[in-house]
Amino acid sequence: MTPYVQVRSEIGPLRRVLVHRPGPEMEHLMPWSLKEMLFEDIPWVSRMREEHDAFVAALRSCGAEVIYAEDLIRDVLADDRAAEAFADRIMDREIGRGLKETLKLKELFLAGDAERRAAYAVAGLLTADLSGGGPSLSDYVSQERGYILYPLPNMYFSRDPAAAVGHSLVISSMNTEARQREARLLRLVATHHPLFAGTRLLCDNELYHLPLEGGDLLVLSDQTLAVGCSQRTSLQAVDYLARQLLGQEEGYERVLAVSIPNQRAFMHLDTVMTMVDRDCFVVYPGVLRQSEAVEISRGAGTRLAYKPHDSLRSALSAVLGQKDLRLIYSGGGDPQAAAREQWNDATNTLCVSPGKVIVYNRNDVSNRCLQENGIEIIPLEGSELVRGRGGPRCMSMPLFREGL
Repeated sequence: MTPYVQVRSEIGPLRRVLVHRPGPEMEHLMPWSLKEMLFEDIPWVSRMREEHDAFVAALRSCGAEVIYAEDLIRDVLADDRAAEAFADRIMDREIGRGLKETLKLKELFLAGDAERRAAYAVAGLLTADLSGGGPSLSDYVSQERGYILYPLPNMYFSRDPAAAVGHSLVISSMNTEARQREARLLRLVATHHPLFAGTRLLCDNELYHLPLEGGDLLVLSDQTLAVGCSQRTSLQAVDYLARQLLGQEEGYERVLAVSIPNQRAFMHLDTVMTMVDRDCFVVYPGVLRQSEAVEISRGAGTRLAYKPHDSLRSALSAVLGQKDLRLIYSGGGDPQAAAREQWNDATNTLCVSPGKVIVYNRNDVSNRCLQENGIEIIPLEGSELVRGRGGPRCMSMPLFREGL
């Protein structure tokens, strides 16, 4: 029987992928909450949805089945027991209010149908939604922070709250409070939706709380996982994941830990490097001299063994067995062009098959370099999607890739 989850490379033909179409949560993004919600600007939401629809059309044209996270969430929340358990969890973790208000919130959440429950879970809940028993001052005076449950505008970056490695799922422990419910929703789906029946949770965020996000995971091969030590993923989390992977997932022999600068511009490993072919990566050149690479493997007994590499290039070449590894520099290697285009996710490409990637069309120099190096590009309009600081890879969570 073909497993529902299978990801043993970054470049195998993409056949099943999870996405989230920007929904009502985007319309709750306000000027005073931008920093808290990890945005630099307010997107034009209708155009953003058009761009996302074009992204989905591109995925389908490449032979991928597209699964919407919001559909799976709605399926699960149709079950009253699952919905009640989820409501209890988010109230415990996020609300922290008095008993009366908590019970009122739970009652409101469970009174709705699956559509309404899913909407509350992603788009949030306003204080006004709990009003009842007659009018109050809040009906007449605007409130800047009227949320009981905050919206999840980053939800369309479906790569981060969970990731597939081999036949297992890694459920993230999100580094920022604004995104933690995203991972709880993905865990809800992974543990309750019949599509994922029998799928192992390699890392379960109910059991560990070290910051670890899916954008830092690159499945280089069926033997090697690269993990970024970044602004969003800690060194301790990489050790934990290495123990889980090497102890449970068949075939995996090593984890390549790649330390990158702790900066907003380099928030995840996939914002500075993605694999585009069997022997080729697109890389932001500015990070090469600032990164460190350490190979982690099984040691004596239950210990891990560590082997530092001289450079990121030599590390990638060693773990992939590629003597003539190719690195394509974003911005053509020009420091100014590379920095400008890296900010607009030039290196955050999504490989749909070996040597074929989806990119933002705005990154002219980097896209030309890809083509000159024999990489076929599928250009995507992303002037609004990019405002959340993420590219095609960020917006996709592969669930099934064909083997190489």
